[in-house]
This record gives sequence, structure tokens and C-alpha cells, in this order.
Amino acid sequence: MKYYITVGEASGDLHASNLMKELKKIDDNAEFRYSGGDLMKKQGGTLVRHYKDTAYMGFIDVFMHLPDIMKNIKYIKQDILNYKPDVVILVDYPGFNLRIAEFAHKNGLKVYYYISPKIWAWKQSRVHKIKAFTDKMFVIFPFEKDFYKKYNYEVEYVGNPIMDAVNIENRNISEFRKKYNLSEKKIIALLPGSRKQELKHNFPVMLKVSENFPDCQFVVAAAGSLDKELFMKYIKTKDITMIYNDTYELLKHSDAAIVTSGTATLETAIFNIPELVCYRGEHISYQIAKQLVKVDYISLVNLVMQKEVIKEFIQYNMTVENITEELKLILEDNVYRGNMLNNFDELRKKLGGKGASERTAKIIIESLKK
Repeated sequence: MKYYITVGEASGDLHASNLMKELKKIDDNAEFRYSGGDLMKKQGGTLVRHYKDTAYMGFIDVFMHLPDIMKNIKYIKQDILNYKPDVVILVDYPGFNLRIAEFAHKNGLKVYYYISPKIWAWKQSRVHKIKAFTDKMFVIFPFEKDFYKKYNYEVEYVGNPIMDAVNIENRNISEFRKKYNLSEKKIIALLPGSRKQELKHNFPVMLKVSENFPDCQFVVAAAGSLDKELFMKYIKTKDITMIYNDTYELLKHSDAAIVTSGTATLETAIFNIPELVCYRGEHISYQIAKQLVKVDYISLVNLVMQKEVIKEFIQYNMTVENITEELKLILEDNVYRGNMLNNFDELRKKLGGKGASERTAKIIIESLKK
């Protein structure tokens, strides 16, 4: 069968690549064409657009690049028509993918959505477009099934694909330290995001925090979607180590982490690494989002647990002082740290075990044969 897949960021690239791997196990004749990333490229097929060339975030950033976005949408639409796939598989990224869903549906193509957009957080009206233009929705959080049920839309809960991607076994701290020339000091992971705008607003504050912890070493997880030079522009001291495109290995061997909001908050918790979450964006974008967001938390950890498990420092609360105080608690207060880790145990149970990618692939192929 022929599969056309569209993703818009690093996490989508990861989960789509695992889905492709599982589809190939079942479908010997699987052919792929996609707007995606390097991990998908490793699975074969044809990469027509890389997500790092089209990843924009925040109202201002999107507005400034609107001509490029519309041009890309037009290109992908035509490419889908030329390819004539058996199914179009959309991965999260609603601003772009819902337009593709409508187009593909109106042109008589099957449309499957893997990893629901976070419409339960904001823009809940998008559920009507999803119902109208998507043949199947695969959700990865238990509460999403209940959310869609309120709108009389049955979705498939397949478990969380992060459980497939994360391997918490085989920790070898000595080998890791040697590989990246790290000392015996505690390792604090910095995850400043995978987009230029996230780096601009979050990274300088994170680096400033490091100055308050001389007995720790701060290691930056540099996302593969960004050039190394972008990170180096902010790093002014030799005390900061940068690890490029090896985030999971860093998390596996860290003592704590400072993480921007997103999938990384969940990944960090699954690795059982105590963390705090921080996020700062453009002032105008933040004010608009504040009026639209319908949830109490921004981190997936707190959303899944439906309570505050990890501290969130958003916009004006994202200060060096606040982050420093919380990080000291995480590192020095054993009761506080232990309570967080106990909650992470419960979180992993809620997310279920491995197999989300495999389950999704089986359902896709079985349904396409009907």
C-alpha cells in the first residue's frame, strides 16, 4: 500500500518513523512519501519536505511566515494528488494537518490521524473538522477518548508511543561520562526546545540558572532540527556541555532536568528524572493564548495526572530565582524528590506499556483491507 504521512516537528518525526517501521513489518509492499524528518528518512520512502524548514510557532511567528506556510500547503496538496496514496496519515500539527485533512477527504482519499491535536486544551471547535474530514483518529492519552466521546466521535486509544521510544534500561553512567568528557558532578539536563523561537526566549534563562549551581554540570540537549551554531550563540562559558541529537541518552543519565513544555516533559518523567517545566514566548502570543487555553496545566505530566506533579514556570514566572529555588528542592530535599518519583511511577502505569506503534499499524492495515 501507498502511505502519505505529514508531520510538523521532532516528536512527530520520531513517532511517525516508529509507525512506518511497524507498517513495514506487516505490509511487505509498503511505500512511503512524506513531509517529515530524518528519522522517517531512515525508514525509507521519499522525503518531500523537512519539518525544520516549515516549523513555526506562536501567533506572531506564524503570521510573519504566512506566505511560506500557504505555499507549502499548496505544494503538499498537489504532491498528494500526484502520488495517489491509499491513505493519508496526519501526525498532530493541527494548523497544517487539518487543512490537508479537508483537502484529502474532499478528493476521496482515506484520512487517518495519528496523535490527536491537543484540542482539549484550546480550539475545541476543531473537533467538528476532525469528525468531518478524518476517517479514523488514534489517540495516545486515556482522557482523550472521553473528550471525543462528548462529541459523539469514537476514536481508537492505542497507548502512548513514547513508551515504545524510551528505553530506560542499560544505564552506564561511567561510559556516558567518558563519551562526552563529563566530570563526576551531578548532571543537570537542559532541554530548551526544538524551535528557534523557543531557544530565543527560554535558553538564556536556563543558562543563567546554571551559574547558581557550581557543584553541578549543566548539559544541553541540542535538538537535531536546529543548527549547532544557534545554541553556541547563547553559550558564553566552557562550563556548559552541549550534546547534539542524543537527548534520550542524556536524560537516562541525568540527576534532574529543566525542560520547556511539550513532549519532552513526558519523556523526562518516563526516564524517571525529576524535572521542572518552564516556558516563555512572545508577549502578544502569550496574552492571546491565555484567553484561549482551556486547561489548568501546560505540561503533559500534570495533564495526564490531573494534578501538579511538576512545577510549571510560565512567561513572567519563568525567572532565574524561581527556577533556582525549585531546582534546589529537587536536588536537596529527598522527601520532595521521592514524592515526584512516586508520581512518575503512577504516570507510567497510566500510559500503559509498549506497543502503541504496533497496535496502530495493525488497525490501519486491517481497516484499509475492508
